[in-house]
Amino acid sequence: MATTKTPTTITGTATVRAVGERLILPLPESASAQLPSRGQVAAIGALNDHEIETVLEPDGRKGHWVSLDDELLAALGAGDGDEVTFELTSTKDWPEPEVPEDLASALEQAPDIEETWTGITSMARWEWVRWVGATKNPDTRAKRVDVSIDKMRGGKRRPCCFDLASCTDPELAKSGKLIGLE
Repeated sequence: MATTKTPTTITGTATVRAVGERLILPLPESASAQLPSRGQVAAIGALNDHEIETVLEPDGRKGHWVSLDDELLAALGAGDGDEVTFELTSTKDWPEPEVPEDLASALEQAPDIEETWTGITSMARWEWVRWVGATKNPDTRAKRVDVSIDKMRGGKRRPCCFDLASCTDPELAKSGKLIGLE
């Protein structure tokens, strides 16, 4: 019997942090602990009363963080060290991921898997994007793009064999853990 996860709402304040050149919003441990997964969690809600639809990223330490781009930072009027209020509710409705150019190009050149790509869930597309992007090495990344296409041709709907609760952003992670939060 399939179970439906009840949406979870978390609220509080968090501090914008610089990790290298990027600004992120690490969520407090107590808020992350209430979420339905140690991995990525789709969420809707607000940061400083600014409505957002996002995917909360895992930090590899059982916590989560929010990616802050320049547009969102401007809307929040926030910078490094500023506190942000949040009210976020987990949702089963995942936003579409931004597909990186190399993977998008490979998908365009493989019309035979278009039905597979469009037939998988948005969450599964996020997993493919995360797996492809989880390396700094350009050769490894190119291989992952090729392997993704090959796996989908073989009927695979998700990449396998990587820790979904690890931080996979190569600019922000070391050994699957978000850096700068030790």
